[in-house]
Amino acid sequence: MGNLWVGSWIAALAVGVFVWGLIIWVMVRYRKKGDDHLPAQRQYNLPLELLYTLVPFLIIGVLFFFTVQTQNGVQAKVTDQPVHTINVVGQKWSWSFSYMEDANPAVGAVVHEAGTIDKIPDLYLPVDKPVRFNLRSADVIHSFYIPAFYYKLDVIPGRLNSFDVTPDKIGTYSGKCAELCGTYHAAMLFTVHVVSEEDYVAYLNTLKASGQTGEITAPVYPNVVPSVPAAEGEEQK
Repeated sequence: MGNLWVGSWIAALAVGVFVWGLIIWVMVRYRKKGDDHLPAQRQYNLPLELLYTLVPFLIIGVLFFFTVQTQNGVQAKVTDQPVHTINVVGQKWSWSFSYMEDANPAVGAVVHEAGTIDKIPDLYLPVDKPVRFNLRSADVIHSFYIPAFYYKLDVIPGRLNSFDVTPDKIGTYSGKCAELCGTYHAAMLFTVHVVSEEDYVAYLNTLKASGQTGEITAPVYPNVVPSVPAAEGEEQK
């Protein structure tokens, strides 16, 4: 993603410098020389018109090729059986993370972390290990976005979206909802911690010890009714 972004800017800069050069050259070469004589006027120039019609199509075609290539690479699954799977539920107005680690002997259970509008949840990821995110919505369309990963994916009611990622740098990063999803959209934040495998397992065991076991799932039929109570005297529907 980063390479595509930088490459697009380099291509845009090259085209911009070329066009600016042509503009400056025409301004200097054909500037008024003190008389009112006009150069020969032509109705059209077929080779020139073909050139400035075909070149933009060529530029768009090249950008399209690299965009599709990058998209396919980003969306490709790392493995058929990822090392770690995290099921994510987006709900008004926070996130829930279920770590599917029941087959991991170091944890031996599915554990979860659930956020609320008043509590920003934490998402822990092991460094250099493939992780698959399975995204579901409990109500409306959200968007799972970790800016440092250069990637976001919509969380759509009644639909499963998934992607794989392998974090390669230990650190703390911000996450958010990138889809305007309603009144408290701005509260849909979460904190991403990329840690060592040992610290990852230790965190999950802390959740297990505190009784945060089992998977948090989205309803089969998502709730789309207003989440803000009706005003006094207003009928609830």
